[in-house]
Amino acid sequence: MSSPHLWDRAGALPVPAGNRPRPQLVALSSAEPSLEELFTFMRDAELRFSTLRMRIEERTWTARGEHLVVMDTVLRHPGWAKVTSSEPGRGPAGSYEIWISDGETVRTYSAPKKLGTERPVRHTVRGLEDPDFPGRAKVYYPLTPLPMETLPDVFVHPAGFLQNVVATGSCRISGTGVVAGREAVFVECDHPRATELHFDRPDFHVQLAVDRDTGVILRQVETVGGEITRLAEVVDFGPDASLPPTAFDFRFPPEARMLF
Repeated sequence: MSSPHLWDRAGALPVPAGNRPRPQLVALSSAEPSLEELFTFMRDAELRFSTLRMRIEERTWTARGEHLVVMDTVLRHPGWAKVTSSEPGRGPAGSYEIWISDGETVRTYSAPKKLGTERPVRHTVRGLEDPDFPGRAKVYYPLTPLPMETLPDVFVHPAGFLQNVVATGSCRISGTGVVAGREAVFVECDHPRATELHFDRPDFHVQLAVDRDTGVILRQVETVGGEITRLAEVVDFGPDASLPPTAFDFRFPPEARMLF
């Protein structure tokens, strides 16, 4: 089913101010929902679990060949999150980066560069709640932020990606299947607005696999001219997973150099 118009509901979750938000849609209503219903369901993905354990494997293909990055995410509402990114091809030592937050402070550490940072959580944009603003001028405020412009953020908080990228292309639901052992709904999108200039081509295509239970993106495939250029897939997914007490522990190593 194709979308008759652009979806602009990223910042439109109807909840009382000051209360913890709840999903607008508890579950999808049919075997094949409309795109508007699916996108609205996906917007509230993070509100359907209290904790999360997720691993994403991202493969990209360039003139240098295949490149693999693994991203491990643990999350506990509200505010607690850790994302560890690693490159298995670089060996066990010095190949990881960490982003960790308790909702008030964000710490990062890059093992290859031995650089660390510690800073307050970045303030969100204020004033976009005005009801007179058009839907596309509003943004989604996450319950538990993740590092911006990363796959974990897009997969768990897909609202902005749907509104600003996917909904700008020609979209349709192409069917269902199983990804990471979970039932998924497949979305096809031709020539969406590109985030990088070299992908702003008429033969740029994006396919999404969406978890039917939570609305989290489980797989994202990008192709140009029919050739896969990027494949990001969840290989371990545990909503409401039991997390150890040390899940968010981290100490900068002695050799770390602090930028700020």
